[in-house]
Amino acid sequence: MTAEHYFSTDPDAPMRRNEIEFSVAGRDYRLAVAAGVFSAGRLDPGTAVLLRKAALPGPATTGALLDIGCGYGPITCVLATEAPATTVYAIDVNSRARDLTSENAATLKLAGRVRVSAPDDVPTGVEFAQIWSNPPTHVGKAELRALMARWLPRLAPDGVAWLVINRNLGGDSLHTWLVEKGWRVERIASQKGFRVLRVTAKPAAI
Repeated sequence: MTAEHYFSTDPDAPMRRNEIEFSVAGRDYRLAVAAGVFSAGRLDPGTAVLLRKAALPGPATTGALLDIGCGYGPITCVLATEAPATTVYAIDVNSRARDLTSENAATLKLAGRVRVSAPDDVPTGVEFAQIWSNPPTHVGKAELRALMARWLPRLAPDGVAWLVINRNLGGDSLHTWLVEKGWRVERIASQKGFRVLRVTAKPAAI
């Protein structure tokens, strides 16, 4: 599968469906996948590291959460399952990915709390308690930074973003750039070539 397929608005790849299984926080998931969507053959290793090393939300978490580049919905489905008092916004440019995320959320009986849409269709007034993303690093440095510049400012004042970035595809340079832009960034884990970053608003100077 080429990178262009899962970055496409409407992928040309034939709709070859399959299912993948994985476990997170002691729960088992089985999600529908299809060709033309990111990491359709398995749970992406970066996503697996993120879900294993980041601090998942829990029953006490409230507000809106955002999954940037949701693919077929593994992060979205885990967030909505672990944090039943939240609403999860799942965004992706790929229409097939959005359809699969909606299907998987419905199968897991999460559809009432999952809002799947194209990026431009997210309501402008929504602030996010948490942002999660395994962003599409192959789009290039400029596009990746533009993605972060668009969505990180929509964190609530006490919000947190959890990102996983391949070290060899700009993980360290993104960390540096975020700090230069005024964000507080902590490297929480480094595993299998991936960096897990915790991003919060920089405290105001006293």
